[in-house]
Amino acid sequence: MRIFKFGGASVKDAEGIRNVYNVLQTVGFEDVLLVISAMGKTTNALEIVIKNYFDKSPELQSSIQEVKKYHNQILLDLFEDDKNLVFKEVNTLFVELDHFISQNKSPNYNFVYDQIVSFGELISTTIISNYMGHMGIKTQWNDVRNLIKTDTNYRDANVDWETTQKLISKNVKKKILTVTQGFLGSDENNFTTTLGREGSDYTAAIFAYCLNAESVTIWKDVPGVMNADPRYFENARLLNQISYREAIELAFYGATVIHPKTLQPLQKKEIPLFVKSFINPTLPGTSVSKGADLEPHLPCFILKKNQLLLSLSSIDFSFIMEENISEIFALLHQYKMKVSLIQNSAISFSVCIDDKFGNFTALKSILSKKFKISYNENVSLYTIRHFDEKASQIVEKNKVVLLKQVSRETMQIITKEEN
Repeated sequence: MRIFKFGGASVKDAEGIRNVYNVLQTVGFEDVLLVISAMGKTTNALEIVIKNYFDKSPELQSSIQEVKKYHNQILLDLFEDDKNLVFKEVNTLFVELDHFISQNKSPNYNFVYDQIVSFGELISTTIISNYMGHMGIKTQWNDVRNLIKTDTNYRDANVDWETTQKLISKNVKKKILTVTQGFLGSDENNFTTTLGREGSDYTAAIFAYCLNAESVTIWKDVPGVMNADPRYFENARLLNQISYREAIELAFYGATVIHPKTLQPLQKKEIPLFVKSFINPTLPGTSVSKGADLEPHLPCFILKKNQLLLSLSSIDFSFIMEENISEIFALLHQYKMKVSLIQNSAISFSVCIDDKFGNFTALKSILSKKFKISYNENVSLYTIRHFDEKASQIVEKNKVVLLKQVSRETMQIITKEEN
């Protein structure tokens, strides 16, 4: 089987859904399983619903209405007759959403998040499965929550591989086009869970692993994996081939194209991953597989903005030893700081961190009791894999370099803009 994953950008409107149909007509759909995300920015819209729910905001109903209106317009654009069964099926899902919001008693934010946000994928796949049928492609719509079983770590659930393997092997039919949801699973009590960041790509990898698939293709609005983000770097070039190892390295440093969780199950069974353009589906794109690290062999640039550079030194000029570093890391973990770079000397220790959850002020007050603290906010971290002198000059031009670290294959530079 081939596993195809289409993200929110590829199905954001009726035109995008028609294009998915065209892609399938072009590349074939026999023995294909489609993993599909929520449409467009639906996840963000449902996050606003969740916020309004917890804030007891008078805007709650209007935020739900926005999500309904958006999907209803797509339905009207795709199906000329609003008597089509799909209108009723989507309405049933919205009734379920309303019911959960009115009946829920749980104060657990992460639990509520997963129950509400999951409707994005359930609605998108219902619409797309019906549209394929409408266009003459027979499909089987599968509720992924009956196939991927997880623990109760809501918003970042861990897969129960043994149970999931059995359920997928038993319930996925091969010859027919299967349509299912990315990002979702369910726990042993059948409550919905989600798989964390880039969860839909991970879903595709789970299915590929369990079905011993021929390949996974992630369809995007770019020609493949580039050696740099074209929004920030001129002359970004397409990478034809990346090894699993190199892709994991790039993802670790912050490249957003492929998540390490996606690569690990594929690497175990040596299932190739393709990143291809849904605009030009016949182009070869990028393959991620066993083999050469990079083809062509170019410096790869990764930029992480809005980082925080934190430097700690001992108050009495004593050495910063293993027990100090252990204590610092325990606090970084406790306050959910993502560490991207570490550098230490005899009496100082610097880390570049991502304060995703806004916990730095609380962390700073704890650390300042034992260490002298200095920090820079809103710095940029550039990572260059396979660097050369020209690559570092590109990054450093017109910037103040606060810290630079070089290993065999990787250069990391922390900068701030010159005033």
